[in-house]
Amino acid sequence: MRRSFVLLAGALLTGVLAAPAALAVPSVAANGADGDGSKGADGFTLQDPRITESSGLAASRAHPGIYWTHNDSDDGAFLYAVDSASGKTVATVTMTGVGRPRDVEAISVGPNGHLYVGDIGDNLGGTWDHVWIYELPEPKQLKDQTVRATQYDVKYADGARDAEALMVHPKTGRVYIVSKNEEGGGLYEGPAKLSSAGTNSFKRTGDIDLWVTDGAFSPDGKQLAVRGYFGGIAYAWNNGRPKRQGRLNVPLQGQGESVTYTPDGSTLLYGSEGAGSSVEPGKVLGADGKPASGGGSSAGGDDGDDGSGNDYKMGAVALAVALAVVYGLKRLFRRGDQTRSR
Repeated sequence: MRRSFVLLAGALLTGVLAAPAALAVPSVAANGADGDGSKGADGFTLQDPRITESSGLAASRAHPGIYWTHNDSDDGAFLYAVDSASGKTVATVTMTGVGRPRDVEAISVGPNGHLYVGDIGDNLGGTWDHVWIYELPEPKQLKDQTVRATQYDVKYADGARDAEALMVHPKTGRVYIVSKNEEGGGLYEGPAKLSSAGTNSFKRTGDIDLWVTDGAFSPDGKQLAVRGYFGGIAYAWNNGRPKRQGRLNVPLQGQGESVTYTPDGSTLLYGSEGAGSSVEPGKVLGADGKPASGGGSSAGGDDGDDGSGNDYKMGAVALAVALAVVYGLKRLFRRGDQTRSR
């Protein structure tokens, strides 16, 4: 029965994505990216057959052109270093000291050169009384290896909740989480320094007007970009009091789960779940709320319309329905798995 439902959902989603050309995401032309800081700005396709549920994305600070990702849920304590020039995995890191990951949803790089991994998902609607963050130094050499991580227990000051976005501020090193809710999420701020000796309380400091699946800080720390399944928003960081700048042009993807900036901050990269999924570029918003010059292109205008009118909107609605089915089934199956494991 489970397999039948998955195949049905997959067929529905495939049908939507195979819509007429008017609904298709335009191909991205090379943008002539130069220098180490913009490597990967043209996008790339994940080639590793092990990466089927890429849920987080972060640009390496130590290795130009390398992007870190991981699978969703309880795939294991694995991180994958992907070369944006080829889409191939060049190193697999196995984390130790973290127990068995439960629902890994996000990854970010801090100013200390460490990777922060968010085991923060809760598809049961906020039933786990704590979640975890793992911190480990980014490897100096790109090779398959085992790295010991520090595990932090995390609780929300206002009760348990689901989340898929974890961001480390590139200047202060403070960790933030955005909760995931259809009505809009909350921005949660962690302590100035995480502690492995006790529980780290994250307090709500603001509202995010989106059903958020990931977020990222710009390299200068002045902008926060968040994305969902069907759109994104850029906020001026404003010293921790985010001020909305405008909507981001997020490409239509099978199940949009991740976002990161290129190291030079010129382009946003959007990732999706699925075997052989593509990482697509998009433009960064300037301080005036308009797309900055340069950077990648993406489907849709400021209001999610690519000029094809009602056909595009109908396609977006159809995609929303398909994703709702897939996401609902995913929650149902995980709930059944958890019930059987108790």
